[in-house]
Amino acid sequence: MQTLGALLEQEGYHITMASSKSNMLLRLLAMVWTTFKQRNTTDVVLIDTYSTLNFYYAYVISQLCRFWKLNYIPILHGGNLPSRLTRNPLLSRAIFKFAYCNVAPSTYLKTAFEASGYTNVIHIPNVIDIRQYPFQTRAHEQPHLLWVRSFAKLYHPEMAVRVLKGLQDKGLKATLCMVGPDRDGTLSTVEQLATALNVHVTFTGKLSKSEWIRLSKDYNVFINTTNFDNTPISVIEAMALGLPVVSTNVGGLPYLIDHGTDGLLVPANEVSAMVMAIERLFEDAPLRLAIINKARLKAEHFDWATVKQLWKDVL
Repeated sequence: MQTLGALLEQEGYHITMASSKSNMLLRLLAMVWTTFKQRNTTDVVLIDTYSTLNFYYAYVISQLCRFWKLNYIPILHGGNLPSRLTRNPLLSRAIFKFAYCNVAPSTYLKTAFEASGYTNVIHIPNVIDIRQYPFQTRAHEQPHLLWVRSFAKLYHPEMAVRVLKGLQDKGLKATLCMVGPDRDGTLSTVEQLATALNVHVTFTGKLSKSEWIRLSKDYNVFINTTNFDNTPISVIEAMALGLPVVSTNVGGLPYLIDHGTDGLLVPANEVSAMVMAIERLFEDAPLRLAIINKARLKAEHFDWATVKQLWKDVL
């Protein structure tokens, strides 16, 4: 929403956003208060909708919108949302059936929602401002891995540490930098694992977009280890920056990455498969260069200049 809201403002829309508070209860209260305060001057409410605890934010705000007769549009981000449709059918119906429409950033989620009987789903890709992502040629002598995500069980960050260990056990001078905030206490687990495996990992904590883009210049492959996913912006950003991507083959990732063409996909939890995929990138220069260039071309399709008309049509 931070990215989309700023871009919509550039197009002349008046946007009010909530909330930047990190405490979950205060965040929810801020969302509720903002919706109440703006209810008489708002044309449409855009709701970032995820599959974990944040799912309940979407439920509360959507029901307030229904009560106050406000048009609302859930933007479907959670890669595990299809399981929510199964596990919480009544809450899901209350959110998604009565929406003005549901925006799916991936054809993966659009297909999943339509299979569950929802007909009010449209596909609008996640958006980036391609100008913020300078394409850079990097040396590929040794693997320098970059991982950018929240530390949460859902994203399986331990796998990144095990991949680093696997590469080093094969005699490669591999390094790993992990960027992101701790969401559920998983960071300490990952740190303990790195210590137990006797590997050095650089942990930066949460960085701004501009900070991690600058940091990315020092790394030459992007790894995505998640067990559930939609169409992660961080992967699209890596593709735009010229970082070859090796990702688990889950959720919306096979809809985003064409294996062997603009990235490499491996089975979830398969550390050895990811190690071999990274080795392949470094051993096969023509494949690596082709992946890097085609990934950049694909990332350009997510630029605001291309996507904005789809949002204008909806709004």
